[in-house]
Amino acid sequence: MADEQIKSLSRNKIAMLIDGDNAQAGLLPQMLVEAGRHGQVTVRRIYGDWTTNNMNSWKETLNFHAFQPIQQFRYTIGKNATDSAMIIDAMDILHSGVVDGFCLVSSDSDYTRLATRIRETGIFVMGIGEKKTPKPFVNACDVFVYTENLVIAKKQALQHRTQKSGAKKKDEAESDPIPLLTQAFEMAVQQDGWASLASMGNALYQVDPAFDPRTYGHKQLSKMLMKFKDRFDIRSQEIDGSTLFFIKMKE
Repeated sequence: MADEQIKSLSRNKIAMLIDGDNAQAGLLPQMLVEAGRHGQVTVRRIYGDWTTNNMNSWKETLNFHAFQPIQQFRYTIGKNATDSAMIIDAMDILHSGVVDGFCLVSSDSDYTRLATRIRETGIFVMGIGEKKTPKPFVNACDVFVYTENLVIAKKQALQHRTQKSGAKKKDEAESDPIPLLTQAFEMAVQQDGWASLASMGNALYQVDPAFDPRTYGHKQLSKMLMKFKDRFDIRSQEIDGSTLFFIKMKE
């Protein structure tokens, strides 16, 4: 039943475009979670001058998360040149009709008009940036997430993982599915604190395309989650003759 739910759920497609000069590489997993709440991140691009040392922090994480680096040389010293390349690409993607929404990652006010233009077409646009981001850019987006909040979430996740793993061996910690399940839940959870099993399944495949419950000794995602009743509450609901499952993370 879980597989059928996952396959039948329609997902919006999101283009995530990152201004590498105005974003933190260490927060990329958290930024993906935020964008993943609104759809499947199908277009993934990071813009910057990759010949400079300040872009080195992105290189490992962009490969892991399958982001495409876009080279943009700086024609003037001290001037961010990525904005024009990112804006041009965004308009090309917009007119191609391959996505249902955009996630623009930057704290630069230069993207205000881009966000406004995207929203004028009726396409969803969200932004991610620091609290110093100018208000016009923030207000031009349908949703805006401050990276300071993502830093807090990252610290909490690391603290919990450290406490949970304790004296575990490295290979045992890496085989622990809880961090993966937690990240997927955060992407799928709704305002009432519950996430449908189908939504969580889609989120898992977005976080890790190789995810398979059988890796952890279970044939289905629902049976796998039932193993972690100390972490998740599970309830079922009959809808049109079908049984749907919903997940909630315990405090």
